[in-house]
Amino acid sequence: MGKASKRKRKVSAAATAKGPVKSAMAMVKSNPFEVKVNRQKFDILGRKTKNDVGLPGVSRSKAIKKRTQTLLKEYKEREKANVFKDKRFGEYDTKISPEEKMMRRFTLERQQNYGKKNIYNLNEEEELTHYGQSLAEIEKLNDIVDSDSDTEERGTLSAELTATHFGGGGGLLRKKVSSVQQDEEEEKPKSRKELIEEMIAKSKQEKQERQSRRESALELTEKLDKDWKEIQTLMARKPPKSERKDKEVEKPKPDEYDIIVRELGFEMKAKPSERMKTEEELAKEEQARLQKLEADRLRRMRGIDEQANKKKPNHISADDLADGFILDKDDRHLLSYKQDGKINIENDEEEEEKDEEEEEEEDGKEDENEGESDEESANEDEEEIDADSHSDLESDLESEEEAAGNKEQNKHNTNENEAQNVKKLDPKMKAAKSELPYTFAVPESYETFKSLLAGRTIEQQLLILERIQKCNHPSLAVGNKEKLEKLFGFILEYIGNLATLDLPELRTIDRLVVPLCNLCQMFPEAASDRMRFILRDAAHDMEEVVEVKGRAAFPGLDTLIYLKIISLLFPTSDFWHPVVTPAFIYMSQLLTKCRITTLQDVIKGLFICCLFLEYVSLSKRFVPELINFLLGVLHISLPKKQAQGYTVVHPFTPVGKNLELLLVCDKKDLDSWQKQNLPLSIVTKLKEMSRTETNHIRLSCLALCFDLIKKCAVLYESLPSFHEIMHPVRILLTQHLPANDYPEKMQEWYQGALKEIENKDKRYTPLICEKKKPVPLKQYTPRIVKVLEFGRIQGSSKKEQERKQLIRKHKRELKGAIREIRKDNQFLARTQLAEVLERDAARKRKVKELLGSLATQEGEWKAMKRKKRE
Repeated sequence: MGKASKRKRKVSAAATAKGPVKSAMAMVKSNPFEVKVNRQKFDILGRKTKNDVGLPGVSRSKAIKKRTQTLLKEYKEREKANVFKDKRFGEYDTKISPEEKMMRRFTLERQQNYGKKNIYNLNEEEELTHYGQSLAEIEKLNDIVDSDSDTEERGTLSAELTATHFGGGGGLLRKKVSSVQQDEEEEKPKSRKELIEEMIAKSKQEKQERQSRRESALELTEKLDKDWKEIQTLMARKPPKSERKDKEVEKPKPDEYDIIVRELGFEMKAKPSERMKTEEELAKEEQARLQKLEADRLRRMRGIDEQANKKKPNHISADDLADGFILDKDDRHLLSYKQDGKINIENDEEEEEKDEEEEEEEDGKEDENEGESDEESANEDEEEIDADSHSDLESDLESEEEAAGNKEQNKHNTNENEAQNVKKLDPKMKAAKSELPYTFAVPESYETFKSLLAGRTIEQQLLILERIQKCNHPSLAVGNKEKLEKLFGFILEYIGNLATLDLPELRTIDRLVVPLCNLCQMFPEAASDRMRFILRDAAHDMEEVVEVKGRAAFPGLDTLIYLKIISLLFPTSDFWHPVVTPAFIYMSQLLTKCRITTLQDVIKGLFICCLFLEYVSLSKRFVPELINFLLGVLHISLPKKQAQGYTVVHPFTPVGKNLELLLVCDKKDLDSWQKQNLPLSIVTKLKEMSRTETNHIRLSCLALCFDLIKKCAVLYESLPSFHEIMHPVRILLTQHLPANDYPEKMQEWYQGALKEIENKDKRYTPLICEKKKPVPLKQYTPRIVKVLEFGRIQGSSKKEQERKQLIRKHKRELKGAIREIRKDNQFLARTQLAEVLERDAARKRKVKELLGSLATQEGEWKAMKRKKRE
């Protein structure tokens, strides 16, 4: 059974290998009763019908036949290059007669031959000549005679050479013949080659003659120069100065250009500058410098003298050869002479005296109090040196006695010197103790930081903070970054404590902003986190008070200073900022939720308005809370009456106790008022002030309000709704405010604010089409709906229907093309499979044949071997 199944498979594979054509032909020969007839119910004119009558599979067989004629042929000839294409004109055109074909072919052949191969060639067929000779023949010999570059007659050409090259090659033949040549006319003329060789020989002879003439001329010039030098000494005569002055010609003054060129010549060339040091290198150098200064201060504070550390001069014997002597400075001097020929020694002595005087002055400035002790010690050292200088010549006994006596004297003198030095070092030790240390460690807690700055002046505090930053730079150690980030929070807390004092130290706070700014630039993320934490606490406290009491009070002076510091440390013009945006929202809540009950609240509110203008100066962002607060400040400066033409927004009320908070009725106070600034420290002093001073502060608040209104008008003049925004302020200024009762300076502020508001041109918003289509009004006209017609596409014009029809056709054709491509791929796959099966069958057959032949050979060999044994 196994062999039978294998044979069946082989037969089927062979059948498929014969190709798709035979299988298709087998399918055509089918039962006639299987003929299919497609009947139509109605005959429609113009409609083409497909496959009305036919056998099943006929269309497929036709397609396979067509592919075998086209696609299979291309597949088999895909690697062949020996294809002949007939490019004869009109060979396959049946519309043209044979006579016309011949005529057209003849004309095309003549055109190809007649056409110019090179567009720059004027005439290819004609030969160009020069003096009767062809240019092609002349160009065959390109032997150009070189002219010697060293000769005097450089660039000149001989007559024969010019005649040869520029005379068309016939100059040599047409030159004048001499009488001897006339007699020899009957002889054979020379060939061109002989003439050219003769010309070359003549040119070489001329070149040699020129060279010899040049050498002789050089010899004569050298001889003439020698003779002239011998005669020139005899002819030399200097004219007198009077004659020189007469003969001298005035030199022309140099131009500006010449002066600039000379200046550039004497200008110093650029020298390479030193490499810019990195931040880490600078920090290390600064730390080393401060550590050195601190060590010096500690040494002075402990009373250790510099000269005590210096080594005293060692004993020098008479036999010392001074091998280790080294010059401290260059004592060499320039040699100079006087007019009488003697050596000038005074200059050297004067320079030495000057150097000695300068050294003495410097030593005197440093050691004013130590002069006497130094002299005594120097005298003692000299006595010791004198006593020991002849020790080698004296006996041992004398040297021992003198040494014992010198020891006793030295002990006595050293005790006296120590007592004197202690007395003189006491003021230095006190000065060193009073100095600030040069190195500081970053405090770990706020209490240590506060104790470090306690009792110091503002300059000392700034110096301490600067030295802390330099000694603990982040690049010097690993944990310095976290320590300096804590230092930023300590400084902020210290500023808040200074602001909450009874007498706030605003100048100290102002100076402490500089180290804050430096730390903020080094650690922006930590600084922003710290400021956001402060703002979050302040906003949370205000919300708690509003929930309990329903209204809140303005924050303390420390919070207001923090808001001011934010504008100095962070950019306020950004659209969104992690610190500035929360501060912006917090200030707007302060102007809307905090009630105005006292004059301190008015001053704090005006300070926040100033901060708002500072925040918005670049971005020009509109702040409605600012305009409403300024309108309310003007409202509380009016006498009690009903507001007309404008509305007052919270926290101000049209009726209540605090309406006339800024109203001043005393004429004396009005006349004595002068414009003054409103510092924040005045908030804590209002309770101690008199009535006149309080009225003056009220007028200053009103003047500041006018100034802020003027700045707002300048800032928001470009807004389209500027007049609508400033309309209530203008009504209040023109109709309700008693401007005539104010002093003259106040009226100037008032007029300036009013002028800025009224002089602005009214800007209308441009007309813009609405984004949404307006809803039409309901009408009672009947709505006509087209009746649906089955079989047609509704709701489109003729062009739209044609377009849709084209889209459908394109879609249908695309599907058909894809289907045909798939069938072509399947056909090629079948042919490739048939080729593979055929190759495999042939290989198997050959393998079987080889195995069979080998088996027969093996049998024959075994038989032969058996016979030999037998």
